[in-house]
Amino acid sequence: MSQPDRPQWIEVIKMDALEAKGRAVIKAEGKQILIWKTEKAVYACNNRCPHEGFPLAEGTMAEGCVLTCNWHNWKFDLESGETLVGGDALRLYPLQIENGSVFLDLTDPAPEVQREKALAGLRDAFLEHDYERIAREVARFERAGGDPLETLHHAFTWAHDAFEFGMTHAQAAAPDWLALRSQKASAPPAEQLIPIVEIIGHLSWDALMEQGPYPFADTRAAAFDATSLEDAIEREDETVAVAQVRAALVDLGPDALRPALQRAALRHYQNFGHTPIYVEKTYELLAVLGPDAAIALFLPLVRSLCTGAREDLIPEFRHYAPALENWASDGEDIASADAYQGTGVRGSLDLIARGGGRVDALYDTVMEASADAMLHFDPQYRDHVDKPVQQNVDWLDFTHAITHLNSSRKICAEQPELWPNALLQVGCFLGRNANYSDWSRETGRWQVANGEAFLDGVLEDVMDHGEPLYIYPAHVLKLATAVREEIERRPDAPWVPKVLAAVNRFVHEPMKRKHVRRTAHQALGFVEAQG
Repeated sequence: MSQPDRPQWIEVIKMDALEAKGRAVIKAEGKQILIWKTEKAVYACNNRCPHEGFPLAEGTMAEGCVLTCNWHNWKFDLESGETLVGGDALRLYPLQIENGSVFLDLTDPAPEVQREKALAGLRDAFLEHDYERIAREVARFERAGGDPLETLHHAFTWAHDAFEFGMTHAQAAAPDWLALRSQKASAPPAEQLIPIVEIIGHLSWDALMEQGPYPFADTRAAAFDATSLEDAIEREDETVAVAQVRAALVDLGPDALRPALQRAALRHYQNFGHTPIYVEKTYELLAVLGPDAAIALFLPLVRSLCTGAREDLIPEFRHYAPALENWASDGEDIASADAYQGTGVRGSLDLIARGGGRVDALYDTVMEASADAMLHFDPQYRDHVDKPVQQNVDWLDFTHAITHLNSSRKICAEQPELWPNALLQVGCFLGRNANYSDWSRETGRWQVANGEAFLDGVLEDVMDHGEPLYIYPAHVLKLATAVREEIERRPDAPWVPKVLAAVNRFVHEPMKRKHVRRTAHQALGFVEAQG
């Protein structure tokens, strides 16, 4: 994309021909250019509207320099180059009139100028969640020689302080989108563009909904101390935790944080099991984007660790802490997956705690039991309108047990002493979900003959999901990716058929997107009970 050092003027039309028509479209060097003579001046611009490519030659000129695209009413000031109504910038071309002819300089701007302009446009699109423009600006950036991953780095920087409670699924799903993109390295350009646009669009949407920013403290600890970081997270002291993170990133690098963040993530059954997922996905994303993205990734992560609800402190899960204390590290009593059917939280925790000496066998059992519960989910709880809020149960209550186990296994491979925390937290899922499964439900129709082909199909469908809200395809992507990782590691594991069947049912009986009647009923009931 080397450029000439100076303008390259070419003759494009005679003035008398232009005056006779008032406007003309010429093609030169692969470009389609509109030249318009008004009472004010002569102007040259790209004939394709930067919005959707409709011909501006069919537009309307007003005030001698304001060109309107009549398809969607975008307006461009050809004098200043400003887009008055709309978003994307219209390219103007330098023009000279000499010896009765119009000359244009068709030299493209230097690549770095084009990339800078595309990033500025992307920032505007990000702030407004203009999905189509996000796609166009990323495409422009790449066409100018830029690496699309650089646009992600910018997007995470723009979003990092936008969230009151820290990291969202936009960051958690990003590495799975990028893994899918890497598998399509030889696919057409559009397939490569989709994951980038989905990540930026999701970040943009979440940031817009939060109406931030929520700034982080700019202090930095004198030296990183893992114990101080964990204690700060436990006290929900974000200021101290952020200071420790900044010190670690500057002095030691992101890997220094990992053990402490992993321990903090599994210390409680918290944030509905998201914390170990968030920690592992942040490191997966960092591996792609590089250490320069660390601040933008780790500050939202540590905020989410500080603010996440600790469900093991509520009555429903109060037996988690005693079960952790009573963990039988030499126990070998491994119950079958069927033993968890209909068993509540306390019973599930007791079953798991008795087998602490055989964590591999426990992993197999709780994975199979999690898939079994998901496969037998009773959809009446998805569709009810008049039950109490604690019975608002849907597919994600079940999928999270599997994705939690996937991320926790990776953590425990590095810190085996955390296996009791990880497995007992899955027990919390199993015990709660047992109340919302119909164990008599026929499930044979959901069996999968070819697991690899099935998961490939699920991920292919995600690439053109059609969902207006990002959270739903993010969970399909997250679940399918986790299941594929687990099966690739253990293709002959006893739980494989049930896990595949559960995913098959999930993708064919999707979540209800909005609960209108339920919300109204529960709002009235809550307000009445408040008095």
